[in-house]
Amino acid sequence: MQEKNDSRIRKVKSILVTLPKPETEKSPYYDLAKKHNLKVDFRSFIHVEGVPARDFRKDKVNLADFTAVIFTSRNAADHFFRICEEMRYEVPAELKYFCLSETIALYLQKYIQYRKRKIFFGKQTAADLAEVLKKHANEKFLYPCSDVATEDTMKFLEKSGYNFTPAVLFRTVVSDLSDLAEVFYDVIAFFSPSSIQSLFKNFPDFKQNNTRIAAFGTNTSKACTDMDLIVDIAAPTPGVPSMTMAIENYIKISNK
Repeated sequence: MQEKNDSRIRKVKSILVTLPKPETEKSPYYDLAKKHNLKVDFRSFIHVEGVPARDFRKDKVNLADFTAVIFTSRNAADHFFRICEEMRYEVPAELKYFCLSETIALYLQKYIQYRKRKIFFGKQTAADLAEVLKKHANEKFLYPCSDVATEDTMKFLEKSGYNFTPAVLFRTVVSDLSDLAEVFYDVIAFFSPSSIQSLFKNFPDFKQNNTRIAAFGTNTSKACTDMDLIVDIAAPTPGVPSMTMAIENYIKISNK
């Protein structure tokens, strides 16, 4: 990506958000752009590819063995139901669903009759589900995940002693970003270590120079520092739960 040699404290005029473009105009990023007259672009640095049923069979995971499933993302739900369909496995009505957030739980309406199923959800992390999981400690849990499964969730389930089996149903793949080679943004916002890996896979000689880096989550921040990047904007922090709020607080200072 293009280098620039202005002062790091110059105004922020452009932001690249390393996520897919929102499906609707109701996004806090669009509100941020309008409020501060910014150019905000979206570009996913990574994408997901499903593991084919033939490869899943090699792991010898028998879907019928499980009484409950834990979803950490909509991707996990999509690929669970996809693999069930590919393997001609009819999901039993009594299967219990444990979701990290209400958003994921409501997303299940795409596949099941929501009101007729046993669905539980937390606020954002597996730890939020601790109390309800204790009441269902005897379940055999399937944990659909990617090849870069969230370590926090895995550690929580292992530490709590639950009978769970990880099932890699999709893979995180680096996107081709070659068209961004000559493009400069004042701020690039990252949301996962995988997106940092994608940056350097696409641009091995990337130099941060005066690009401000925004990182969401401790794992993402660590991935940045591991690659000698300076994290100028970190989220979440106390009182600043979202990336847009963190970026806006930074802009209030930089764009004075």
